[in-house]
Amino acid sequence: MNINQVKQHRWFYPVVYAALLLISMVPLYSEKPYLPQETQEVIISLLMVAGAPYAMYAPIFHIATLLIAALIFFRPGKMGRLVAGYIGLNYLIIAVTETMGQTQRYGFVVHTGALIAYILLGVTWLVVAIRNDLHAVFRKLTLPEYALGLLALLAFWAPYTVVNMKILPRFDPLLLLTSPDYGMTFCLTTPVFLFALILFYPSVNSFAYRITAFNGFVYGLFNLTHWFSVDRRWMGVLHLPLLILSLYALMLPRVSKTPPAG
Repeated sequence: MNINQVKQHRWFYPVVYAALLLISMVPLYSEKPYLPQETQEVIISLLMVAGAPYAMYAPIFHIATLLIAALIFFRPGKMGRLVAGYIGLNYLIIAVTETMGQTQRYGFVVHTGALIAYILLGVTWLVVAIRNDLHAVFRKLTLPEYALGLLALLAFWAPYTVVNMKILPRFDPLLLLTSPDYGMTFCLTTPVFLFALILFYPSVNSFAYRITAFNGFVYGLFNLTHWFSVDRRWMGVLHLPLLILSLYALMLPRVSKTPPAG
């Protein structure tokens, strides 16, 4: 569907967003039963263990992102397919590393809705790469976008540690290359992707751009629950980049005078 067809069918994206919202509400699978009001606790228990087996691979994602950013600066306009392919592959990896794991209290858990959403994002961005439907050229930053850049850096850094099940700040510069969350969790990887897509706008695939931003906004809202726990409040702060960048990305097509690509 090209941009003109989307304009003719204004119901298209509302229907897509409603479908994505329904996907996010698909019940979790757990080996041991849990009450509906325990859903957030099951998710947190899963997130505490899901990425642990893959933590050693964290530097790969940090270094790969920095290399791709450097290539875009040295070869502007030539890296769109690579960027889209990397985003797609990374979301498929996140579908494996973040959505399933063996928890102590609930047994084996699968975050079903997130698994479906991340696979959908991964496949969509791989199709964008195949179609070469992304023009990766950084445009000049506006003043608000400098602040967005700082939020993206915070997500890339993910400066925290866990002490006695309490999440605390840990501003270790080494985490800029070793944080196990960037590249292997949706919530701290997507802000960096969205920041890049905002800078590429409007030379982005409209469908892929919008569903990435909308999923980010939904999960950003879900993770506001971290603010209600003293032990997890810093994690709530670290999820602000996801919420704010997703909201900005969703608003950008409405305020920009130039529509995105088809």
